[in-house]
Amino acid sequence: MAPGAGFVGWIALASVLALPGAAQTPKGEIQGSAWQHTSESLKGLVAEAGVALPPQVAGGAVYFGKWKNMPAGSGVKVPVVVFLHGSSGLGLKAIGEWQRWLAGLGVASVAPDSFALPDRITYTSPVGKDVYEKIHALRASEIAPVLAALKDRAWVDPKRLVLAGASEGGVPVARYGGPEFAARIIYSWSCESNYFVEEPRTQVLAGQPVLNVMSSNDPFFAPSNPWLGNPAARGNAAEAFKDSKTATIVMVPGAPHTLLNLPQVRAVTRSFLEDAVKP
Repeated sequence: MAPGAGFVGWIALASVLALPGAAQTPKGEIQGSAWQHTSESLKGLVAEAGVALPPQVAGGAVYFGKWKNMPAGSGVKVPVVVFLHGSSGLGLKAIGEWQRWLAGLGVASVAPDSFALPDRITYTSPVGKDVYEKIHALRASEIAPVLAALKDRAWVDPKRLVLAGASEGGVPVARYGGPEFAARIIYSWSCESNYFVEEPRTQVLAGQPVLNVMSSNDPFFAPSNPWLGNPAARGNAAEAFKDSKTATIVMVPGAPHTLLNLPQVRAVTRSFLEDAVKP
């Protein structure tokens, strides 16, 4: 072997490994066995939901806690955000912080607990699209029970309901086409074809305000993800809502996947809610 040939070969190998196409797809994992809610878990979904009520509803101070423990509340009607959490569940501290912030704006929020289902399926991405679609169906089934529970509350303004979700919770929000919500907010889901869905199936409703907020560096849905599965992806919902006159798409440079509480994200969310439901 000529002197230095091994070093040159190492450089060549390193260059190949550095190419985006050479990046290895991580091995995903699946845990749990339950794919569908039961009648009991749907009750628990609401009972264990995280709730934040603004002072005018709760009686002088923000209430934050479980649905099952919340006060009856006043008859002052306020906007309500139904928030579908991501794959980490309600244990993610950022969700509670975000709900308290909303309450300070005069907006109530309810975050149903998907993990009220015993042995609920969990995963580490990437896994098969069939697995993701079963989870998306599970999450979609959680919207109706919350709507039914809200009907009995005097503080709910049914004309000012907002459906919001992040990451895993963003998919059922994007796909929901019912008439119950005045607006939708989709955080950290790009509404594009990729490893996470068989197909996006995004619902574009005429005249409905929609806010999509993404990190430009999202580890799962940005084009920089080497196992995204879509070389034409933009990493946001601009293509999905290209014909909408009421959609707002926001990209936040360098933000993490969980971006609810970044100052610029709160600012755009507040502006969006002020326009859409006027708290």
